[in-house]
Amino acid sequence: MPSEVLITIAVIVLLIFSMFAVVLSRYRKCPSDKIMVIYGKVGSDKNGESVSSKCIHGGAAFVWPVIQDYQYLDLTPISINVDLTNALSRQNIRIDVPSRFTVGISTEPGIMQNAAERLLGLRLNEIQELAKDIIFGQLRLVIATMEIEEINTDRDKFLEAVSHNVESELKKIGLRLINVNVTDITDESGYIEALGKEAAARAINDAKISVAEKNRDGSIGQANAQKDERISVSSANAAAINGENEAKAAIAQSDATRREREAEAARRAVAAENVAKAKALEESYIAEKQAEESRAERELATQKADIIVKAEIEKQRIEIEAEAEAEMIRRKAKGEADAIYAKMEAQARGMQEILTKQASGFAQIVAAAGGNAEDAVQLILADKMEELVKTQVEAVKDIKIDKVTVWDSGSSNGKTSTANFISGLMQSVPPLSETFKMAGMKVPKILGSEIPEVEENKAPEQAEQSVQTAAKKPVKKTDNTK
Repeated sequence: MPSEVLITIAVIVLLIFSMFAVVLSRYRKCPSDKIMVIYGKVGSDKNGESVSSKCIHGGAAFVWPVIQDYQYLDLTPISINVDLTNALSRQNIRIDVPSRFTVGISTEPGIMQNAAERLLGLRLNEIQELAKDIIFGQLRLVIATMEIEEINTDRDKFLEAVSHNVESELKKIGLRLINVNVTDITDESGYIEALGKEAAARAINDAKISVAEKNRDGSIGQANAQKDERISVSSANAAAINGENEAKAAIAQSDATRREREAEAARRAVAAENVAKAKALEESYIAEKQAEESRAERELATQKADIIVKAEIEKQRIEIEAEAEAEMIRRKAKGEADAIYAKMEAQARGMQEILTKQASGFAQIVAAAGGNAEDAVQLILADKMEELVKTQVEAVKDIKIDKVTVWDSGSSNGKTSTANFISGLMQSVPPLSETFKMAGMKVPKILGSEIPEVEENKAPEQAEQSVQTAAKKPVKKTDNTK
């Protein structure tokens, strides 16, 4: 029996504690920047009609489990940029009204209920778009009922009308208008700008008129002051002239006495001045003499110094120029020497390269001749034979036989003068064998054997026969026969 009582008490305590924990977990506090909306079975209003939700701002409430739930509505202000364009005014002039509206969820009891019914569960951008549509419509409606002059000049009236219309519509969805800021109002036709220019011109004209009136009043006052001044001055001048005349008479009498005294004083002063001038001249002459002597000594010293300094400067200049010229010559000579050295070195390298290549070619020719140097030389001569013959022919090539005059005085030793001339001319060209002999070589066998001297002597005779006809005409002897 006692154990059953204890168990019963423990169960009752546990139930009470559980109920207390449930009550604590379902008791919700609402922050100051939010509205707590409790929905579900929340009871009825004063008229006995059931309500869909209960709104709490700045307090706490118990939310029954299962039959009730809750959500929060954020009271953070929402800024909406409304750039209204082409809104038609009362004068059928389209204007642009860029503005910014700041709205928020209202905390008034009835309006707060509207917000719970229409905005609960919507995101911030969805609430913003909904409010923006309402503002656009009401702003166009207000502009359509007002003239541009009223909108432009009486901004308070315009803002008041906008606030009244917009706020009355926003309350229907649970919002309230916090602030309206219209930045600028423009129109496509330039009507507002023209109104501004008209007002500015009117203000400028009024200012000009006021300035002209003030200038006129100032000129009149100045003329009156000048008139009074002239009258006063004339009266004063008349009295002054009378006083001046009387004063002049007294002054003339006083001047006569003063002049007598001045003449006496001037005489004594002139005498004293002459004595002082004579003494001053004497002292001046002495001072000038000393000054001239000092100046002469200074000029002499200056001239000496100038001559010595100029001579020293000229000497240094000549030395510097000589050193510079010597340095220039040395550098020029060094540069030319370096250039010549570089040129000769390049030529030497080129010659060395040529000789190296020739030696290499000669070695190859000798190798091609089977190692026999004499055969290699014959091969080279055979290759150069055409050039050797051409060089021999060049010696008499340019002699123009028809321009040569030989005075034939008869035959001598069986030969005419013309034959002797041709023979001597041909003998001036050494035979190919003689060319080889002068080079210390023999005519290669591949070029034939050497012609006996008897056979060689026939060549002039044959040449004589070929030119006898040309020797018949005497012509002037040219330099080629000398």
